[in-house]
This record gives sequence, structure tokens and C-alpha cells, in this order.
Amino acid sequence: MIKIVRGEPTAEELAAIVTVIAARASGGGAPAPAAAPSEWNAPARLVRTPLRPGPGAWQASGWAR
Repeated sequence: MIKIVRGEPTAEELAAIVTVIAARASGGGAPAPAAAPSEWNAPARLVRTPLRPGPGAWQASGWAR
């Protein structure tokens, strides 16, 4: 139920506000897009980089990547 507190709206104004309220209540808008999955859960993160044996490889293994 709609109660007019102040003023004297015309029939067209009342029809417009009722239409807007009904449209908002029906939820006819487009659904929100799904969020992209987090890269923290990516299976590729579980795979380690291949070993690269060779001269200086033991030293390079401690360097930041």
C-alpha cells in the first residue's frame, strides 16, 4: 500500500511511481556476473618448475624467482 504524505500527485504521477516500485520488486534486472575464480586455487600452482641441473645450478636454486 502506498500512502501519500504531502502534495497532490496526478494520476499519471501515481501510475509512474507504482510502475517503478513494481519493477524494482519483481527483480527483473540482469543477474550479477559470476566472479572469476581465484588464481590461488589454480591446479597449475601445484606443479613445480622442472629441475635444471648444470654448472652453478645449486647456487641458482637459492636465488629469488
